[in-house]
Amino acid sequence: QLQASGGGLVQPGGSLRLSCEASGRTFINFHMGWFRQTPGKEREFVAAIARSSYGRSIRYADAVKGRFTVSRDNAKNTVYLQMNSLKPENTAVYYCAVTQILWAYVKDSRNYNNWGQGTQVTVSS
Repeated sequence: QLQASGGGLVQPGGSLRLSCEASGRTFINFHMGWFRQTPGKEREFVAAIARSSYGRSIRYADAVKGRFTVSRDNAKNTVYLQMNSLKPENTAVYYCAVTQILWAYVKDSRNYNNWGQGTQVTVSS
């Protein structure tokens, strides 16, 4: 089970940190992904961080590189998404998810089989 939190309303240029706590599974064995979705659109890849045995590799969508940072704390079974310099177009419901798929395929939401409930991020003045 995944529990995402940390969303809210923020002004353009502001920051938010999302958290996603996993329970009921061996967290360290899974790659963790963040995705976002707006009404009428498909779920979009944001970032992923590899399981520990894969060397903590990280991948970002081009649109968020340099502004978003994904990290994980295996002791707390939690993955984070630090979002800086937020823009109105970042407004979406953000989801965390887990996968054991090969790292090369972590950007595809179809490869994730367990999703959190989502947290709303609204960037507006």
